[in-house]
Amino acid sequence: MFLDVEGLLMPGLAPVPDPAAVSIAPGAARGFRRLAATGLPIVVVSNQPGVAMGRFGEDVLSSLGQKAFELLAQIGVTLAGFWYCPHHPDAYVAAYAVECGCRMPRPGLMAAASRHHGIDLSRSWMIGDLLDHVEAGGRAGCRTILLEECRETGWRPGPYRMPDQLVPDLWEAANAILGARAPVA
Repeated sequence: MFLDVEGLLMPGLAPVPDPAAVSIAPGAARGFRRLAATGLPIVVVSNQPGVAMGRFGEDVLSSLGQKAFELLAQIGVTLAGFWYCPHHPDAYVAAYAVECGCRMPRPGLMAAASRHHGIDLSRSWMIGDLLDHVEAGGRAGCRTILLEECRETGWRPGPYRMPDQLVPDLWEAANAILGARAPVA
């Protein structure tokens, strides 16, 4: 399971995120627990261009990741990984001003996470609230879910931008995934 964090773990994420303000979005805990019941690893993947734009450093992202691990553990969910892309082609910080393979809609984050965690991408799902997340999942070979409570503003068509499922929230995403595979005993 690959998930983008904004809207699920970091509702209303500020331009300079504060790890102390990170919370599980209302209603998302139930969905996270349902996903955990599948037995599949849950990995957060996220574009974080604030680093490239000079608004905050990667140390803030490390703190955000640690907070995500802690919050999910409190509700009985183990997060397998927290992967992020700090790059942006129009960055102010020269070291991050690159066209990389990890910035969604490219699949690099999922490819790296799958190698690290031994995940079969063809049996995986990408859940997000933007079509760039759907496209990244499709390019990685995952099945994809777009949350209806999406933040999408650029409805560009493309071969990987049609989700396999469109659902209202994380709970229904988990139910769709469980309906597509045999339940875990």
